[in-house]
Amino acid sequence: MSKDKTSLFDIKKLDTKQTKDTLKEVYDSLEERGYNPTNQIVGYLISGDPGYISSYNDARTKIKEIDRAKIVEILLDSFFDK
Repeated sequence: MSKDKTSLFDIKKLDTKQTKDTLKEVYDSLEERGYNPTNQIVGYLISGDPGYISSYNDARTKIKEIDRAKIVEILLDSFFDK
């Protein structure tokens, strides 16, 4: 990969609404168990280690089914109101 050219990053198409709904379910499950959901999800997104996500309500299984890059894309789009 050449450092003087811009590389395109193509994220596979997923249903954004379904991804948001799943992320909300995971967030709620973490919160119900007494975790700080934001910290736990950030830990997972940065490290890729699903151990940051509780298995309560199948939250770990649900979040592993989503491409981490898709989660970041949705979060950034939401932050920038796109």
